[in-house]
Amino acid sequence: MVLRHDGANWIASNEHVTASGDSLEDLDVAVTRTIKGHGSYQGTGTHRVWMYFDNSTLPGWIRQYMPHYFNRTIDVHT
Repeated sequence: MVLRHDGANWIASNEHVTASGDSLEDLDVAVTRTIKGHGSYQGTGTHRVWMYFDNSTLPGWIRQYMPHYFNRTIDVHT
């Protein structure tokens, strides 16, 4: 999933789903709820969700300092 911040909310999206939350914890809950409710991810087990921050949303001068800080991984148990 691509991770970005719109100034108010964290947003994670891919070609199937989009989820958002006003904190990273809220985003994790929204991603989990969205994954569990989407037909493409049905079944039992664990789905590993990789979120890569869209660095193009950061000002150019700061990109060199934090390219990896916003990359996240969560496990969604279905």
